[in-house]
Amino acid sequence: MEKKKEIYKWLDYIDPATLTYQEWFSVGAAMKYEGLTASDWEEWSKPDPRHKNGECFRKWNTFERTDGDVVTGGTIYELARQRGYIPAGEGLGHEIGWDDEIGVEGRIVDPGWVEATDFQEPSDKDWHPVKELITYLKTLFQPDENVGYVTGVYENEDRLSPKKGNWDRTAGQLIAELKKCKGDIGSVIGDVNPAAGAWIRFNPLDGEGIKNSNVTDFRYALVESDSMELGKQEALIRQLELPVAALVFSGSKSIHAIVRVDAADYQDYKKRVEYLYSVCAKNGLVVDTQNKNPSRLSRMPGVIRNGHKQFLIATNIGKSSWEEWEDWAEGINDNLPDPESLSVVWNDMPKLADELIAGMLRKGHKMLIAGPSKSGKSFLLIELCIAIAEGRSWLARECAQGRVLYVNLELDRASCLHRFKDVYAALNLKPKNLDNIEIWNLRGKAVPMDKLAPKLIRRAEKKAFTAVVIDPIYKVITGDENSASEMARFCNQFDKIASDLGCAVIYCHHHAKGLQGQKRSMDRASGSGVFARDPDAMLDMSELNIDDAFKARLGAKAYIDTAAALLNKHVPEWDKEGGNEDTLTPLEMQHALEDFYPAGLAQADAARTAAENSTAWRIEGILREFHNFDPINLYFQYPRHVLDDAGLLEDLKVEAEKSKWQRGSEKAKQNADDRKKALENAFDLLQDDGHADAKAIAEYMGMSIRTIKDYAKHNPRFYVEKGMIFEANNEEEE
Repeated sequence: MEKKKEIYKWLDYIDPATLTYQEWFSVGAAMKYEGLTASDWEEWSKPDPRHKNGECFRKWNTFERTDGDVVTGGTIYELARQRGYIPAGEGLGHEIGWDDEIGVEGRIVDPGWVEATDFQEPSDKDWHPVKELITYLKTLFQPDENVGYVTGVYENEDRLSPKKGNWDRTAGQLIAELKKCKGDIGSVIGDVNPAAGAWIRFNPLDGEGIKNSNVTDFRYALVESDSMELGKQEALIRQLELPVAALVFSGSKSIHAIVRVDAADYQDYKKRVEYLYSVCAKNGLVVDTQNKNPSRLSRMPGVIRNGHKQFLIATNIGKSSWEEWEDWAEGINDNLPDPESLSVVWNDMPKLADELIAGMLRKGHKMLIAGPSKSGKSFLLIELCIAIAEGRSWLARECAQGRVLYVNLELDRASCLHRFKDVYAALNLKPKNLDNIEIWNLRGKAVPMDKLAPKLIRRAEKKAFTAVVIDPIYKVITGDENSASEMARFCNQFDKIASDLGCAVIYCHHHAKGLQGQKRSMDRASGSGVFARDPDAMLDMSELNIDDAFKARLGAKAYIDTAAALLNKHVPEWDKEGGNEDTLTPLEMQHALEDFYPAGLAQADAARTAAENSTAWRIEGILREFHNFDPINLYFQYPRHVLDDAGLLEDLKVEAEKSKWQRGSEKAKQNADDRKKALENAFDLLQDDGHADAKAIAEYMGMSIRTIKDYAKHNPRFYVEKGMIFEANNEEEE
């Protein structure tokens, strides 16, 4: 009984008038197999104008139920699915993508409530064949584009079929000849068989043939449906707002809609036509799927076919372009929730999402990491992936353990995989949960974010990811980076991923060019301010200026700390003889290693080198769900980041935070140092016995003699006399 109820529900979605004879026959066979009656089939079939009373009963007994090749309820189910039925519990409510099927949410009109237009052929007085054909050609083609058309036919069993026809003339040539033909279309295109009519190809050709490979622009697709009355066909085409360039009556059972698809190439054409046909089917306009080819023939307006006129009904109706129509079609089904009253939930508030990064980011929310190019953002994200996978801390904040997808858009596959392994090693971390990390390598294969999002969701929806990390987003930005409206649409894709997958979305972006220190942290990311205002958490990285002396102190501290750790681990009693490491120098720690643990010398040296080569960074955060935190200072010691636990970086400022006079003074000092070094290098190269000709130095450095003499006068190493530059500690030879 339950199965029969389901079948009745499926049948409600299927208009018998939209089925071919074979499909209608299969529905009857399936109904009998599933235990329904001939009366059920008869009653369901009555709305079809082709139906003849009693026909279902006459055919019912021809269905034989065997254990072999039978037609089951699955056939009815699939026909219902094609027309909008979605089973209970199946996910709804997401943006339509090329690879998605359109369900109930794809329905724009209810075909059962569409009223047919008052379709009529024009009278002989009102019909202007030459004018119609000229209008058709002007609408669909450029003057220099070749047009394919057919007037010749041959007998094919019991019907007249088109020959290959012509393709050697342009639209401009045909229009010019039609204007001179005095109403005799046949004199231009050839005599038309009045029983068969004539055909025309709606996409331009290269003049070499009529195959798909000869199509020069994949501009239009054909929508044709001959399974319902003409007025209803026209009404559905108009209500679906299809971007129709030309609407033509075929002279028989169908109306031909030449629809703008403006595809980039043949592959794009196929995707758009499949999408177009799917939308039509979901809304009751069942399209003849044999008409998919871009070189397909359609009916030519302006000729007679078996006593009926093939005429141009309308041009340029519906939406003006494919993009406008697609946006409109999807906008009809906005999938937005209904408003809710606060009073209803006041005493039963929903549970907040669990924290993914303690005090920083919740599960299902979004986070942006912004920083200068080559600042180690990718390594910071890899460290975060590992922290989530292993359930460890990141930036001194505990992470909830879970699965993470890392979308790599920038590195080649081998480099990316090695980075993960290198970071695990640098963190001295045993990889216990590698199954929690998946990497999607898309370098060279990335597509704009609005196309990437549905593909990502489809691959990830059954894998229960806790977080998706996208690195970096500049590879997939759609639109103008500085346009607030376009970047808002771009960022909406992150919401879609987070919503559909129930996971956090974490991504990184680069700073704008120029000094960033005098900007607020939320304004440093390149492009529109939407980038900073869209995520629930934004972390901004700025480099701190550390000089060589500071790096030397870092190196010394790293050497002492590493040596002490090794000695404490391998020679616990070392400090009784060697002293307390807090008061020892690197040299003294070196001696301690030499005396007690020589094997640690290389590790200590490596630690010092890493520290001296490190860069220093400050991370500031802007959080929507939590209190903002104090700036985090850390070092980047390839390939990992190390927190500044000692507080050595607290008083440092980023380069651009210094006052103008400080920057000017430092720049002047640097310029003076550069001049001093350049002059000394030139002197050392050109001098002879402690002196050199100022003219020779000037020519070598590309400066005036006066400038060189001035540089030398301000350098205590030299003095100037008689056009010569002397070292101050040498006496001039007489």
